[in-house]
Amino acid sequence: MKEIVIISGKGGTGKTSITASYAYLGGKNIVVADCDVDAADMHLLMKPDFKISEDFYSGELAKIDQDKCISCGKCADVCRFDAIPIINNQYIVDPLNCEGCGYCARVCPTDAITNESLNVGKSYISTTKVGSTMAHAKLGIGADNSGKLVAKVKNEAKKIAEENKKDFIVVDGSPGIGCPVVSSLSGANFVVLVTEPSVSGLHDLKRVYELVKKFKIKAGCIINKFDINKKVTKEIKEFLDKENIVHLINLPYDENFTKAMTIGQTIVEYDQNELSKLVASSWEKVKELVS
Repeated sequence: MKEIVIISGKGGTGKTSITASYAYLGGKNIVVADCDVDAADMHLLMKPDFKISEDFYSGELAKIDQDKCISCGKCADVCRFDAIPIINNQYIVDPLNCEGCGYCARVCPTDAITNESLNVGKSYISTTKVGSTMAHAKLGIGADNSGKLVAKVKNEAKKIAEENKKDFIVVDGSPGIGCPVVSSLSGANFVVLVTEPSVSGLHDLKRVYELVKKFKIKAGCIINKFDINKKVTKEIKEFLDKENIVHLINLPYDENFTKAMTIGQTIVEYDQNELSKLVASSWEKVKELVS
């Protein structure tokens, strides 16, 4: 079983659309993992049934029992995050500022403060429209610990792939270089970098590849919309050659990409034009490189 992670240095490069296309082409022989938990949207293209769901708890929040509180103010004095203001003559916890460190509970003389685990999202195991299994999740708005939720999604995907003897896990990672991306890359066998020929696209490609190099994972790159700026496309190809990154394919700008998304389809099922054939060709190349 091989794990293929698709990431990008920035949003808007077509990463999720390409990942969903790979998932569609792989059919029942793969397990899909949507690890972009902060902005999960792969379900829009793969139509999972959300048949198994589980609450995700991470982090803690202080809670003050007003019946026990004697308003001594010791909790507010020690809180480094200014999370315990006085409102209507009562000390209360501001959930946006509280970091759940528990220091306030330690100094409370009447044991009026306890820490409660936070429900910050949900994880799912689904069957997609092509019959494959998909592990995915959704983090609550403003919630922390997305890296931990990504790890849960990946572990579920690996467990399912091993139990059912699937050949590949296809992972849609988060854009950027933050904690969710680090968690997405852990244990990967191959990384597909999706970029676009813009100044920010090249800059963020270089930045995210620095992260990939630390994991010592072989990488390939897809240049999406390569024809909108051929000068930057040339610079990207020079960077790929320099870093020994496999240049998987160039994808031209095509409005069918967007038209397919608006009706909840991947480009490879929308029609059989040049773009869909190129995406299918890149999938075959990735499988060969990984195998």
